[in-house]
Amino acid sequence: MKLSMPRFDQAPVLVVGDVMLDRYWHGGTSRISPEAPVPVVKVEQIEDRPGGAANVALNIAALGAPARLIGVTGQDEARQSLVDSLAAAGVEAHFQCIEHQPTIVKLRVMSRHQQLLRMDFEEPFDTDPAAILAEVEALLAGVKVLVLSDYGKGALKNHQALIQAARRRGIPVLADPKGKDFEIYRGASLITPNLGEFEAIVGHCADEAELVAKGAELMRRLQLDALLVTRGEHGMTLLRPEHAALHLPARAREVFDVTGAGDTVISTLAAALAAGAELPQAVALANLAASIVVAKLGTACVSAPELRRAIQREEGSGRGMMTVEQLLTVVEDARAQGEKIVFTNGCFDILHAGHVTYLEQARAQGDRLIVAVNDDASVSRLKGPGRPINSVDRRMAVLAGLEAVDWVVCFAEDTPEALLAQVRPDVLVKGGDYGVDQVVGAELVRAYGGEVRVLGLVENSSTTAIVEKIRKA
Repeated sequence: MKLSMPRFDQAPVLVVGDVMLDRYWHGGTSRISPEAPVPVVKVEQIEDRPGGAANVALNIAALGAPARLIGVTGQDEARQSLVDSLAAAGVEAHFQCIEHQPTIVKLRVMSRHQQLLRMDFEEPFDTDPAAILAEVEALLAGVKVLVLSDYGKGALKNHQALIQAARRRGIPVLADPKGKDFEIYRGASLITPNLGEFEAIVGHCADEAELVAKGAELMRRLQLDALLVTRGEHGMTLLRPEHAALHLPARAREVFDVTGAGDTVISTLAAALAAGAELPQAVALANLAASIVVAKLGTACVSAPELRRAIQREEGSGRGMMTVEQLLTVVEDARAQGEKIVFTNGCFDILHAGHVTYLEQARAQGDRLIVAVNDDASVSRLKGPGRPINSVDRRMAVLAGLEAVDWVVCFAEDTPEALLAQVRPDVLVKGGDYGVDQVVGAELVRAYGGEVRVLGLVENSSTTAIVEKIRKA
């Protein structure tokens, strides 16, 4: 299955469910307490992260999709921490506030990247289902997908009313289920139980055939459009009526922490479906996103650049020949990783030792090297009749094979100034014996704060000289 990155920015998703605050106390341990045989942690850092349904909304926003969130909190500092974190991430949060009850907090004591202890501060919320439903109906306009993030903490008491409100508007409903009563999710578009939750409902599955059979029966009984069973190190299985089961292997090379992995799966699924992806591709993207998040510590998000880079690795498109649109995307991702972009250009008609040395020197000026190549018509205008010797696709293919070159793109104009204006590289490099001010595009690059550098050329290396020598032979 070929993966591609959806356009998330025009795909609003509404998340309704149990919000909580994941709080981390980090510190070193160097001794055992004299009071009991337990390590003493000297707390050096306190970190708050949105958890539960709030983490789902945060993951959706991290992918670039508009995220709305409805949940229940107390009136305390934990609520304010959630409000501040979500607002900073661009999540539109609507909290039903219940005084005299605490916002749910899960406190984890961490040392040397290991969790030593978890303490939960919570009481089941006595929510007003009618108020939640009214808030949902008010926010459904323009929403592409509704997510029910159910942790069994009391925010969701009217599942059927919420499902029907969305389905009447043609809005798909995804539910991350909890508990032993899946009847409350009847009529949902898709539910995403993990294997333990699934087997708690249908019984033990001895093999995949039994899992598929029991899943089909569960879909029929609950009138579901689809069922996604997440299976840890065994990946995930997508079941749909009248379709063959789709088994996706786990992609994680290293599992560091599974906290919040389920949130990542349903958030990526929701954002992808809202952006117009077909369900199998949305599931494949969610599987890929899960492989990224389990390599992180604690409740974490997967950003759009991270997911895009993972897709590029999967598709083998992280380097090589690019269209201008593809180039702008990978440059944006590289910048998000703090990488320095170097740009050079030329005809590169017959690649010789001088070119190779020059490109290696250019690559050393930063982290990524773009080589912009004149197309055939512009080479003819610059070099005269009979040039280029090699067509632009062949010239680009040879350049893309060099270790020093990350991305190759062609341009049709005589100069690369229009391309430079779009790419805005950190460094513009040119080889030759002229001054920096004579480099085409130098003024443009300097205007936005970029650098312009001139590198020397290897002597006795010239494409024109090589061509003349061949013609005289």
